Amino acid sequence: MRGLLRFRVGVVLILLACSVPAYSHHSFAGAYFESDSVTIDGDVVEFVYRAPHAWLYVMAADSSGRPQRFGAEWASPSRLERDGVERDTFKYGDQVSITGAPGRNEGAHQIHLKKVTRFSRGKWSWDGPQGQR
Repeated sequence: MRGLLRFRVGVVLILLACSVPAYSHHSFAGAYFESDSVTIDGDVVEFVYRAPHAWLYVMAADSSGRPQRFGAEWASPSRLERDGVERDTFKYGDQVSITGAPGRNEGAHQIHLKKVTRFSRGKWSWDGPQGQR
């Protein structure tokens, strides 16, 4: 009887452990309006280059003209590295223009990054997985 109980508890624990990675990966379409596009012009305040997705944060004016911190969710660092995007590609204060799909939660100020141009420290652009321009 104890062996059966241990077996059942073990099976439940394994199922729970396997469900965590499946839950943690999300669909971009669930968080962003992928068929829409917005452009944000601002200054970089942070570049987070780590898995599962890199984030580029910029200060830019919202629709009311007030400064807001916008987060642009990007691809994984391993994919970005193949496309020529490195940890030091963006620095605090860099002037950028970001185009992407707006977030479904407008108050979160997030977009799914599709294109970015850096104007400071030499013009540099990325326009999808083809790499830098």
